[in-house]
Amino acid sequence: MSVLDPQAPLRKPAWLKRRLPKGVGQKPLENLLHDLKLVTVCEEARCPNKADCYASGTSTFMILGEICTRHCSFCSVGKGKPLAPDPTEPDRLAEAARRMNLSHVVITSVDRDDLKDGGAAHWAAVVRRVKEVLPQAKVEVLTPDFQGKTASIDTVIEAQPHIFNHNIETVPSLYWTVRPGSIYARSLDLLRRVKERAPKMTAKSGLMLGLGETREEVSNLLKDLRAHGVDMLTVGQYLKPVDRCADVARYATPEEFADIKAEALSLGFPMVASGPYVRSSYNAKEQFVGQA
Repeated sequence: MSVLDPQAPLRKPAWLKRRLPKGVGQKPLENLLHDLKLVTVCEEARCPNKADCYASGTSTFMILGEICTRHCSFCSVGKGKPLAPDPTEPDRLAEAARRMNLSHVVITSVDRDDLKDGGAAHWAAVVRRVKEVLPQAKVEVLTPDFQGKTASIDTVIEAQPHIFNHNIETVPSLYWTVRPGSIYARSLDLLRRVKERAPKMTAKSGLMLGLGETREEVSNLLKDLRAHGVDMLTVGQYLKPVDRCADVARYATPEEFADIKAEALSLGFPMVASGPYVRSSYNAKEQFVGQA
């Protein structure tokens, strides 16, 4: 294939090349997670920051199984018919967090549109159990949209996580191809409800660059998020995790990430992390205390 072929995959620019920790440092955490039969989004979503997180003894737990009921084109998590929620998962996850001595516990999940409440009751059980076992730790949740069911959203809010994250992911014009089954306005409404029901809870959201969005669309998205009460914002570069996922349309420059951060701060976001390898769950503790 010619380097001039418009169908040729884009080459990663220099600012996306970095040296990662050696795999040996990951083993203790991998063994712990395996022993407790826990799933992480680091593994299932093939996060480029996995080696760094595992080597430093952190991870993002993924509850409610490893099979998602939606088919987002950017995500490598398995699709299909998932198993029933495991009632032992709250205890196992809390025990892992205790053994890891975490002061900031990040939990996410697959979409569970097969469940009447979208998995909200299980979510609440996990959050409450972690808070019981680690009362001094901050608990951050990264949830699906629960199909906009306010009772489900409220169930998670009432478990009182410290940070409620729901990623907007991309601009509305790309939702049909990037997030089928999701609705831009519905995600915004979820974030607004978090702030309405729990004003002191930190509302967080994130987006990816490089899927085909325009700069103007990004600006409009930032305004929408801030208008709906979002406190924390993460902006990162989309990187294709596996062949079946959407192609990278472009690589945003470090200058563009810096420009977006400046714009977000000018709109009133108290906390913004923006850069090629920024992810909503990567360095989440540092993001929260303003050191990311």
